Amino acid sequence: METSVKEGNGKEWVKKAAIGRAAATLFEKKGYLETSLKDISEAAKLSKGCIYYYFSSKHEILYFILDVYMDHLLEGLEDELRGKPDICSKIQFIMHRHLSLYNNKIPEAKAILTDAHNLPYEYYRLIALKQKKYSQVLADVLSDYFDGEMQMNKAKAISYVVFGMCNSIMHWHDPEGPITLEELSEICFSLFTGGIRQLKTNQAVNA
Repeated sequence: METSVKEGNGKEWVKKAAIGRAAATLFEKKGYLETSLKDISEAAKLSKGCIYYYFSSKHEILYFILDVYMDHLLEGLEDELRGKPDICSKIQFIMHRHLSLYNNKIPEAKAILTDAHNLPYEYYRLIALKQKKYSQVLADVLSDYFDGEMQMNKAKAISYVVFGMCNSIMHWHDPEGPITLEELSEICFSLFTGGIRQLKTNQAVNA
């Protein structure tokens, strides 16, 4: 199955993005299953007929939301990493970037964690492929950190741990609260690097 969510441009893209944003906000507040197309049309201030012009179903709207969010995560990431001076800087950048995007797109970020399983298999598979590609970027950086001596499946597991730690923050962090995103990113990075240094030391001892 080929994705077609980005075939439109200009006004069409703006309209689809507006529908997606309205839907993501409703999914966060009401839940995906509890949200109807009528709810989405009212929130987007469009008729149901207009919604159907751009999307054939609620599943397609959810897929659009998640697909665009994953593209934001992936877009330009590898190019940006090439500009970082060392491996630790790359790890810190990935973590801060991940948290920053979440902070700017909270409904979409929550949808990818809580609602992706509601997609039909063919849609879910496409999102999962992009998630694996995103995780692989960090796994490759981690492999470099261990001088290529760590098995890739372990590096991938660590990458999922990192993103799991970052994603769990959405359940309690208040962007308007006393802890800024920069401070939170630094805390996450410090906790992670403390553990990974010990892991590298243990690996050297056991080699």
